[in-house]
Amino acid sequence: MRDEAPGRLKVGRPVGIIDIGSNSVRLVVYEGLTRAPTPIYNEKVLCGLGRNVASTGRLDEEAVARALRALARFKALCATIKVGKVHVLATAAARDAQNGPDFLAEAEGILGQEIELLSGAREAELSALGVISGFHEPDGIVGDLGGGSLELIDIKGARATPGVSLKIGGLALQDMSGGSLKKARKLVQTALQRAAPLSSLTGRPFYAVGGTWRALAQAHMALRNYPLRVMHDYRIAPDDALAFLAELQASDDDALKAIEGVSSARRPLMKIGAVILEEIIHAGQPSAIVASALGVREGVLYERLDDELKGADPLITAAADFNLLRARSPGHGVELISWTGHLLETLKLAETPAEQRLRHAACLLADIGWRAHPDYRGEQSLNIIANAALVGIDHPGRAYLALSSFFRHEGLSIDKASPQLKSLATPRLIDLARILAGAFRVAYPISVAMEGVLPKTALFARGDRIVLGLPDDMAPLAGERLHGRMRQLGKLLGREPRIEAG
Repeated sequence: MRDEAPGRLKVGRPVGIIDIGSNSVRLVVYEGLTRAPTPIYNEKVLCGLGRNVASTGRLDEEAVARALRALARFKALCATIKVGKVHVLATAAARDAQNGPDFLAEAEGILGQEIELLSGAREAELSALGVISGFHEPDGIVGDLGGGSLELIDIKGARATPGVSLKIGGLALQDMSGGSLKKARKLVQTALQRAAPLSSLTGRPFYAVGGTWRALAQAHMALRNYPLRVMHDYRIAPDDALAFLAELQASDDDALKAIEGVSSARRPLMKIGAVILEEIIHAGQPSAIVASALGVREGVLYERLDDELKGADPLITAAADFNLLRARSPGHGVELISWTGHLLETLKLAETPAEQRLRHAACLLADIGWRAHPDYRGEQSLNIIANAALVGIDHPGRAYLALSSFFRHEGLSIDKASPQLKSLATPRLIDLARILAGAFRVAYPISVAMEGVLPKTALFARGDRIVLGLPDDMAPLAGERLHGRMRQLGKLLGREPRIEAG
């Protein structure tokens, strides 16, 4: 593998997506067309193009003017960033309004390129692909709530069935109901009766896509004092969701303003979004509500990957990117995978495929904090990993990755780690994180993070001992520091430590 650490990955020129939605117009520029795309710039303007379209049939002139100004700015930003390819999408508002074609023609003139006007079915398909790209083996119903429409589509693994598009987006529903939640609820109930995907939701996750539902998830996090602020794969149990949604609908504006992390621009549609989600839970009986940070835009990128890249694991890909950009010797992180795997095999811990996958990612992330001051490497590594823009991983998995790096730097004592973060992981994952960290603490005094050293050595269990085997020419490494690390690992495993040379 390439053993260098450039400031940016060599993945071609950046890719831009301009999303002309019913509520917001957004530009996201990604580092490149990769399996784990990383945004390098993200800007949105809440234009409200879809406001009053349901009642007037037309895009509001002021909203159109604001959207066109935003598009002109976005074009200039793309030129500054030197974006290679810009994809421009338009959704429900431009699709449904009488003056939508005129708006799109003027927008194309400003941007100097064609705009893809998505049908409802196409929007559902791209939302599904976005979720498929961001979750490990997803299996459930995707619901993408925009300002003008709600798309529902069934996914399992990398497959999606044809979806449906319902004209009950947040702005559309607010318009049709005159702001009455009671009337909005009846409109939602009527629309959902025709939503075939909900019939297969029972006992499966509901993947919630869209800004309004992300705002609801942020509010739930804040009110429940959740220890992470990572939106992707945040899960809410149905009973908890129903209690929260009822609480939110009964709250006044001051109460909404007091919720940390929810932008003022999103608050007006939160109660409408709560009504829609509540009725979906009643109608579909999902196993969990799962927030997705990925949707249509990421679906566009995923669709353009070749089959080999589509089949790559997004978590391992992202961890490998971190390793390449931040580690002292990226090849060393790769060597840790087989080196630690041999230890766990001899310990007969019977890793599941999911646990093995997490360990591989942890090995690739093990050295990303080395540039920090030694006193803060544990804390900084933990914060970077716990809050990184990783996909294909749930929150217990995040906690495992962060804790394995934390314990590596701070020692194996369970009491040192944050109780809040530990609460996200299972006892088994915490135990595995400590064992892996103990192995890391032995590996680094041998290899000094350099590639090519660990394959000459072996760490393994034999009877009631934990043994480190070194070749003769590496015997001088067995000093006090290494013996101390072996004693720590032996104490954790309940085995006698031994270093053998020869």
